[in-house]
Amino acid sequence: QVQLVESGGGLVQAGGSLRLSCVASGSIFSINAMGWYRQASGKERELVARTSDGGSTNYADSVKGRFTISRDNAKNTVYLQMNSLKPEDTAVYYCNGNLKRTWSETYLEVWGQGTLVTVSS
Repeated sequence: QVQLVESGGGLVQAGGSLRLSCVASGSIFSINAMGWYRQASGKERELVARTSDGGSTNYADSVKGRFTISRDNAKNTVYLQMNSLKPEDTAVYYCNGNLKRTWSETYLEVWGQGTLVTVSS
């Protein structure tokens, strides 16, 4: 069984910072892309940031310059450093990964359970 487990969410004041972590565990052969999505109350889930196994990254326009995604391939972990947080960043943040359990398997898309980030004004 493969799973992604997020941590690091919480309550922070506007202008503050949080760092989210997501660890992939289980029988994993390789991980391709990993990323963070978020879903605010009453809204659709949206991409926040994504990184490939080669290190390329892309960000939502709304977080560029404030959020930084990084990964530690040796630890199967992806991070999201969030600075200058705004109330509109309040959402449940989900980790996402494309991974293989064996060399012959096709890549699977796996989601974490989500971690709540609340930014107060």
